[in-house]
Amino acid sequence: MNLGQKILLELKKEISLSDYDRYIKPLSYDIDNSRSNVSYYYAPNLLVAKWIRTKFSDKIAHLFELQSGIRPKIKIEVKKNKSHTQSTPTGEIADNSAKRISSKSTILNPSFTFESFIVGSSNQFAFTTAQSVAQKPGRQYNPLFLYGGVGLGKTHLLQAIGNYHLHLGKKVIYTTLEQFMNKFTSHLRSQSMDRFRDHFRECDLLLIDDVQFLSRKEQTQEEFFHTFNELHTANKQIVITADRPPNKIAGLVDRLKSRFEWGLLADIQPPGLETKIAIIQKKCELDGIVLNNDVVNYIASNMGSNIREIEGTIIKLNAMSSILNQEITLEFTQNAIRDQLQDKKESLNIDDIVNFIATELNVKPADIKSKKRNKNIVNARRISIYLARNLTTSSMPQIAVYFGMKDHTAISHSMRKINEIVENDDNFKLLLEELENKISANKINFD
Repeated sequence: MNLGQKILLELKKEISLSDYDRYIKPLSYDIDNSRSNVSYYYAPNLLVAKWIRTKFSDKIAHLFELQSGIRPKIKIEVKKNKSHTQSTPTGEIADNSAKRISSKSTILNPSFTFESFIVGSSNQFAFTTAQSVAQKPGRQYNPLFLYGGVGLGKTHLLQAIGNYHLHLGKKVIYTTLEQFMNKFTSHLRSQSMDRFRDHFRECDLLLIDDVQFLSRKEQTQEEFFHTFNELHTANKQIVITADRPPNKIAGLVDRLKSRFEWGLLADIQPPGLETKIAIIQKKCELDGIVLNNDVVNYIASNMGSNIREIEGTIIKLNAMSSILNQEITLEFTQNAIRDQLQDKKESLNIDDIVNFIATELNVKPADIKSKKRNKNIVNARRISIYLARNLTTSSMPQIAVYFGMKDHTAISHSMRKINEIVENDDNFKLLLEELENKISANKINFD
């Protein structure tokens, strides 16, 4: 076994098994052309080569330095001859097709695929339509407009569509709206708008993230409008994401709102508890992290619905466990993320909870705080008390004062009562879970 191969085996110990199998294992080391100051590896396609250069080159160079005392430059290339040609996961193109991907295309995250996306009732429709668009671009749903709160999976689906088409040798442009605006401003200043238009209009698939930032950007909206028309007329697929539907984006001109609604709008709701658990388990499987059921359930129940935040918590726990050489137990987890949960609670107050519940359940906030015994009002009051206790830093005496109750024992009684209802009424349990998820996912404005 040569040094280059040994280095890859050493790297295997430092990264997740999924990353090793997907990106590192297919590499071949060029022992003939490599020297002490430069090491050549060959990847099966351009997509993998770019990803390894970005994410793993420094680690590989460091491992060489540990072994030989010299830190070489790491060159990740795509082999031109047939002996290094390899099919993509879809089996539909070979390496030469992958090499035709334009260098203008933004690098997508290869881990954002349909296979790695966890599907639940909250995102089933968005997932199905995204797959349909990937398989039949420019036909039925053009544009596809995905919208939902922060960290719910919009970017994952957007890039999954892009990765599907990259493997077919198509030219894909992925950009955030901010990047689109920056390029527009730069080319406008340098009087090179023809190059800007060629970049965004000569593609097979245009993916735009966070389009809500077009709000009140009149010049950019004008340019985006014409780009949209050019691509749509040519039956090129357009996929857009935003944190709200087009008609709720303030400062967006009517003709753009109209075009965004030409195709299909698909929203992504906050995931339920079962979906969050599945997401955590999938993340652990991909990264080789072991969490017991108690820890998984605790994270799913307490970390809200921002998937990026949940994944960040898992990475944090794994890092702390490795550094401190401790097992990730429930107690370890509670201590590790206590401050994080405290910050989340401090961002809410009881007024926020009551006003939100009043809107959702169609009752008045004043009625929730009153002593009225109407069934709907009693139900809303119990839910408000339960969520105030679980999602804010308010103590039981403070909650009792807020709701005009005698003392904290009345709050304890309400908490016991609502827990009994949850045990016996699945519909009520689902309602409570949905309301808590909406709050945790920042679906409401607490400013």
